[in-house]
Amino acid sequence: MSRQIFVNLPVKHLDLSMAFFTKLGFAFNPQFTNEEAACMVVSDDIFVMLLTEDKFKTFTNKPICDATKFTEVLVCLSAESRKTVDETVSKAVAAGGSTYNEPQDYGFMYGHGFQDLDGHIWELFYMVPGSSCQG
Repeated sequence: MSRQIFVNLPVKHLDLSMAFFTKLGFAFNPQFTNEEAACMVVSDDIFVMLLTEDKFKTFTNKPICDATKFTEVLVCLSAESRKTVDETVSKAVAAGGSTYNEPQDYGFMYGHGFQDLDGHIWELFYMVPGSSCQG
């Protein structure tokens, strides 16, 4: 059985966050999207729930981290090529995001990333075929 993953992230302005990720090429599932939450489709088994801060607070009694000052999670996605990594980071910056480090080239793996409008860190990596975490 294949597992699905749902990453839940709090956002200050849901409409702006949806516009940001739309510019990066992501789509949203309208069945699970409303004025409090948006279901961003990453792949057949990976989804990111962008939740207004008020909605996010209904799932936890802990305070929400200010991701512009602290790191609460690193979301890391694979890419089909080095070019895709660089193009996605460029799109993110053009859409209002920012970079937080320089590209990293390890030979077998290349990565770079960006921070979204709320400061969440998104890393993208391309791994040379045959290199994998799956043993």
